[in-house]
Amino acid sequence: MATTSARAFDWLDEERRTREAAGLVRTLRPRPADSPLLDLASNDYLGLARHPEVVEGAAEAARVWGGGATGSRLVTGTTELHTHLERELAEFCGFEAALVLSSGYAANLAAVTALAPHGSLIVSDAANHASLIDGCRLARGATQVVPHADPAAVRKTLAAHDGPAVVVSDTVFSVDGDRAPLDQLAYACREFGAGLLLDDAHGLGVLGAGGRGAPYAAGLAGAPDTVATVTLSKSFGSQGGAVLGPAHVIEHLVNAARTFIFDTGLAPAAAGAALAALRLL
Repeated sequence: MATTSARAFDWLDEERRTREAAGLVRTLRPRPADSPLLDLASNDYLGLARHPEVVEGAAEAARVWGGGATGSRLVTGTTELHTHLERELAEFCGFEAALVLSSGYAANLAAVTALAPHGSLIVSDAANHASLIDGCRLARGATQVVPHADPAAVRKTLAAHDGPAVVVSDTVFSVDGDRAPLDQLAYACREFGAGLLLDDAHGLGVLGAGGRGAPYAAGLAGAPDTVATVTLSKSFGSQGGAVLGPAHVIEHLVNAARTFIFDTGLAPAAAGAALAALRLL
């Protein structure tokens, strides 16, 4: 058997030195429950994380259903609470159906990988969130990254492809805060028969009538060629994510999306908090 003086993870020390030299070391900074600081870094856009009705929604769900979902959604992890949340979320946002997952990140991985099989094309905006990028990397379809918010580049890329395709974009981009040209993206998709997958993490609760989201505001909610992903950890002040779209798309994800099939269901407390926040909206 070959021997070496190097240990398995010695290379991590060099990685650490590289990060330190570049000033890119990340650290965790736990915050107390009560702080005198004004928090301008939070995703709690509407301040609902501590709203009495949202907190009680979480507590009541934990009292009724326990601390965890007890399994994957396809085994024992789907409670009546999950189905109530999915039904009311889909209705609120204007879509036919919804599927709740354990995080917005998981929702994006599920949607991208399940809707981009081998032989398909993913057209991805250069400024998309990391979860969409990771979904593209994991999908079996080919990915073409196009310049940010450039419908002409999307059209050109779709025109050069013969086969199934999906255009993937944030609705509100998390770094710059600008909004995607949804009407033009939808026009390009329909011209070439492509699907449109929109990450509305930063639009839900903020844009559209009553906070119904950017797809609703653009008249795309409920369209047969449009799928949206959302997170419950921002405007809703809770945790979790969901995919919204036509019923047959959601049924496909239940059967094909690995981050749904093999992941434990969203904890009841998070589902209860999200449902309370939804009803407040």
